[in-house]
Amino acid sequence: MVPAPFATSAMTVSVVIPHLNRADLLGPALRSVNSLRMPPGSELEVIVVDNGSADDSTATARELGARVIELGSNHGVSLALNRGIKEARGEWIVLLNNDVRLKGDWLALLLNGALRSSAWFATGKIYDANRESLLDGAGDAVCRGGAAWRLGHGKADGPAFSNQRTTHFPSATAVLFRREFFERTGLYDEAFFAYLEDVDLGMRAAALGLQGVYLPEAEAWHLGSETGGQWSARSVTWITRHQILLIAKHYSQPMLLRFAMPIVAAQLLWATMAVSRGRFRPWLRGLKLGLADCKTRWSAASRAGRAPLAAALCASEAEIARYQQAAGWDRFWKWYFRLAWPAESGRG
Repeated sequence: MVPAPFATSAMTVSVVIPHLNRADLLGPALRSVNSLRMPPGSELEVIVVDNGSADDSTATARELGARVIELGSNHGVSLALNRGIKEARGEWIVLLNNDVRLKGDWLALLLNGALRSSAWFATGKIYDANRESLLDGAGDAVCRGGAAWRLGHGKADGPAFSNQRTTHFPSATAVLFRREFFERTGLYDEAFFAYLEDVDLGMRAAALGLQGVYLPEAEAWHLGSETGGQWSARSVTWITRHQILLIAKHYSQPMLLRFAMPIVAAQLLWATMAVSRGRFRPWLRGLKLGLADCKTRWSAASRAGRAPLAAALCASEAEIARYQQAAGWDRFWKWYFRLAWPAESGRG
């Protein structure tokens, strides 16, 4: 079903930022939000959901005009996002990392693009704030094996990343949603404490046929891994557990059989990457947690047909291959496409 467009004036847009410490990151993020251009007569509501910061983050947020929801302790990214979404008043909801800076026309471009294409969500091009000649991501994609990639991550910007396209996978780094999107998909699964909660949401959207749009002219800058820590023991445990949860929740029995080789390839390659960085124990911990969780996550719903999701994953994997060919192969994806069987029709 195509969503009904909203009026282009007198709207309310709510910006939800989950946060933990690092007031030095939050300040620039909020200043960039406050500089966004809005349609005439519209209102911008800014909500910071604080997961128990020990620094002056809440004071910084209030000084810059944000409403602060204090959770008191760290309840995870998904719960913080859900709390903000529930309390947001807007017809449109922006989800934003605390280490992102937005260009002044970012919101206007996404609103116009979403309305023009009748998309359920919209996202733009994100640059690496530490290396501005490189991309942090040009939208997300997920392979048949359940592994996700920020398209173009670490690559030089170029024509391949400058074309508008449809997508099923909304990264929570910086994305605009219609409120009705969450009424159809549900909120974030709070079992995903941090990492891949947006992939889980995207798989639900894909199963329902809810498409978004990538608009390269809407630009932002992301520091990346500033709060969670790149390749920290905790992040490796979470990502390992959550990759298994994704498969347990969303893959039907026919999908498990058809995508068996891609699943094995993706998980073996992820394990190799973790071990090569000295993270064998965190990886093993995540594996054990994920396998234990499978017993409760394997439900009647997950055994039902998932043809739209399977088709979306096949198309998304093909997209990964195209961008890797255009910008140069990363080792993970080079080996993944060598080990995984060719993509199939996606019947689920």
